[in-house]
Amino acid sequence: MRKGKSLIVTVLLALSVILLVGCGNQSKAADDDTIVVGSQGSDLDIWEHIAKSSQAKKLGLNIKTKEITDGAQLNSATSQGQVDVNAFQSWSYYKAYNKQNPKGKLAALGTTYLEPLGIYSKKYKSVEDIPDGTTIAIANNPANTSRGLLLLQEAGLITLKKGFGALDNTKDITANPKNLKFKEIDDTTGPRVLNDVPVVLISNTVALESGLHVLTDSIYHEKIDQSTKENVNILATADKNKNNANYKKLVKLYHNKKIQEYIKKKYYGTKIEVNKPLTYLENK
Repeated sequence: MRKGKSLIVTVLLALSVILLVGCGNQSKAADDDTIVVGSQGSDLDIWEHIAKSSQAKKLGLNIKTKEITDGAQLNSATSQGQVDVNAFQSWSYYKAYNKQNPKGKLAALGTTYLEPLGIYSKKYKSVEDIPDGTTIAIANNPANTSRGLLLLQEAGLITLKKGFGALDNTKDITANPKNLKFKEIDDTTGPRVLNDVPVVLISNTVALESGLHVLTDSIYHEKIDQSTKENVNILATADKNKNNANYKKLVKLYHNKKIQEYIKKKYYGTKIEVNKPLTYLENK
């Protein structure tokens, strides 16, 4: 009987190992089919909604979200394959990152939206009210620094050098008639800094999280036209994955009518859909 029991135990153990290995392989296969979308802030909320949507299921997409709050780290994680696709950055931010990281370049998959950058102040009601010598807080990362300066130029406060680009900064201001001073900040701290600095440039994602509405609370904001196409947001992936068919489906999914209805309602129309080919951004 002991030998019989031993044989039974041996067989059961062998079957357990086979089943475990089989389950492990199935799990790996499932992971291989999963698209990890890295994001932050309101964009993360959007992709969490999309991941659970019936529209994603209809396209056969298994989406998992991953939060990384630092933009450079998120791009690096995408380049290294820890994230498959990321959803957070503007075209200008993407170009600046690629220029600074030639060995870890990303590829754009498609456009998503534009949300206006705003100039905010608790002290002044219009840009015309801003007096000489005022300090203005702007983002300390290259793409958003240049974007902010372009907005200040559009508002008539400064003049920038001809050909001002995505990596240019305050040194490239050619005229500053009001002798404005600039304080560089982490752009996620904009709403808090607003209590201490008279004028602050705040991205809409950050503004929304603090209860600010760019179309009604800012004293000036970007308009939706050709001059702001550099600020259109995109989906990006590692350069080697630029032709991945499933990753490209994410662009189609984002622009699904039902998904857009959800985004418009939840974010009060501040994330303005841009459904354009990449050539729209690439052509000067």
